[in-house]
Amino acid sequence: MSKAKELTMSTIYSIGQMNQLADALEAAGYTPDDVTKLRSKPETLKQFKPVLMGMAEVTIKTHVIDCDADPYVPDNWNVEEHIKGGELRWNPDEVELWLCDEQKKDSIEGNKLRKKLKGQLVLNANVLDYLLANPKLIPEEWKNKAVFFWGTIYRLSFGGLCVRCLCWDDDGWYWGDYWLGNDFYGRNPAAVACK
Repeated sequence: MSKAKELTMSTIYSIGQMNQLADALEAAGYTPDDVTKLRSKPETLKQFKPVLMGMAEVTIKTHVIDCDADPYVPDNWNVEEHIKGGELRWNPDEVELWLCDEQKKDSIEGNKLRKKLKGQLVLNANVLDYLLANPKLIPEEWKNKAVFFWGTIYRLSFGGLCVRCLCWDDDGWYWGDYWLGNDFYGRNPAAVACK
């Protein structure tokens, strides 16, 4: 690329325009990671121009999770309890990562925590499995936690009870499980629908 072409391309927008764009992106809730993704996918940016010109519209895809369906059951496990929740239209802004007072201070044993969660709108394992199948829907702030889905309690082959959780490591999202006889800490919130 010639130096003249390089200068033309780099000076097409003023610094003021770039600052305005940055302010607008921030006001719209874009993160620096989102901007990097846009930069790395020019075909996505090209799709926005017809919207600006009034030639296209953006439609938001609705993700509906059937919380009444039978949950996934790992081999040699049984479902002890499955709280059905009808159809859930996924919106992470309507989900709270709930901690009891004991978790906020230190920890609480899982069986005791289960009792404290009575009356909360706990999400079940169907939501966990839907999110695993659609990991782009998982909020970024969930990465440093093990988020538990207390609406489904399993009985393990040896007889103990457990609850599944959504976890992150460098390879991506995966599900784990935790025995209810263990302690649950501040990094172990319950996924609860906001009332």
